[in-house]
Amino acid sequence: MSMTQSKHSLLLLAACCASVLATGPVRAQEKATTPQPAQAQTIVQQAQTASQKQNKAVMVMFHASWCGWCKRLEAVMSRPEFKKMFEANYVMVSLDVMENGPKVAQLENPGGKEIMAQLGGQKSGLPFYAWTDAKGKKLADSNAMPKNANIGYPGEPDEIETFVGLIKQTAPNWSAQDLKSLHDYLVANAPKATGTAAH
Repeated sequence: MSMTQSKHSLLLLAACCASVLATGPVRAQEKATTPQPAQAQTIVQQAQTASQKQNKAVMVMFHASWCGWCKRLEAVMSRPEFKKMFEANYVMVSLDVMENGPKVAQLENPGGKEIMAQLGGQKSGLPFYAWTDAKGKKLADSNAMPKNANIGYPGEPDEIETFVGLIKQTAPNWSAQDLKSLHDYLVANAPKATGTAAH
């Protein structure tokens, strides 16, 4: 091997080592910057501050990644025509609770289960939702069916009526026409067989 070849080989080896060393810190940095779920209490406090400024109630939704009924309700509330209604009348809060396995650390908001219990949802299943004022005083919750059963996803006629009634109670500025639109959509798109809405 010539001197030129030796130098060339050394340069290649050095470049490879530098490349390997460079990938280590990048991976470590990527791992360190993986976003962690925010503390539930912090989220709620920020919402209460905003609600005081905006003169709105806070609507707190409790859900989990495995909860099909949660996703179904969120899909309704995320439709453009309804999303603007909810956001115009409430400061919206979404808290992830009751996850399983590694998803507890990945998705669950620390302290969320405690807040859910404080708002009356300890035994309610999901989805559970509650409304508070700017100081955190509970105005209503979804345990509004007979025997304090949770509405969950409003799929049955009586659940839909109760859900719309809670909105009317907690958002007095929500127009009658908008309430009717939400009511009619839920009726028209009711599940064929809901079983137990909250799981």
